[in-house]
Amino acid sequence: MREFVRLQTGILLAGLASQVHRTARTGDAGSIHDLRVAVRRLSRCLRVFARFYPKRAWKPMRRRLAGLIDACGRVRDRDIAIELLRKAGVPATSPLVRQLDEERRAADERLRRQLHRWKARGFARRWHVRLEL
Repeated sequence: MREFVRLQTGILLAGLASQVHRTARTGDAGSIHDLRVAVRRLSRCLRVFARFYPKRAWKPMRRRLAGLIDACGRVRDRDIAIELLRKAGVPATSPLVRQLDEERRAADERLRRQLHRWKARGFARRWHVRLEL
């Protein structure tokens, strides 16, 4: 079972690393959605299979993932609000849509800076070692 957990965790960690790179590069709604999915999957894996990892190695990772999911959510929430307003017929030039778009850009910039820091620190490699994958 331990080997299966190691393999699956490695796959999920690689998927997260790929999505971090993609989202840092593009920042589009699709990449942010995919990043959120990758974060949730890895986070659940770490929690469900905690007993197969070195003692407490997974806890700080889950905290970091929670911070990342929050940062993604701040961008994604605005994407959804803008889309709902568009479907309701609110023009893109309305003050509300412009404000949401400005907030989205600022949240996206913060998210992408965070992702670049994750990449620069080599999170995937460090987590791989810490989890003994």
